[in-house]
Amino acid sequence: MRDYLFPVYFATAFLIVFVTGIYAGINPAIMMFLFSISPAVVIWMVYKVLTADVEVNDTFEEKWYQDQ
Repeated sequence: MRDYLFPVYFATAFLIVFVTGIYAGINPAIMMFLFSISPAVVIWMVYKVLTADVEVNDTFEEKWYQDQ
């Protein structure tokens, strides 16, 4: 798996666990802890994605609309 995909999957799973925990009525202290560390998870994900070593060969003019 690519290095920048793991943070995306982790942040998505974190969000799903957080939302499910709210609806399930989990202890508010646990939910507040998850809420308090969520900015760190998002910042980590954004940093890893933006610093990923991915080479793009297409320009905006060539493929400005990709719906496939």
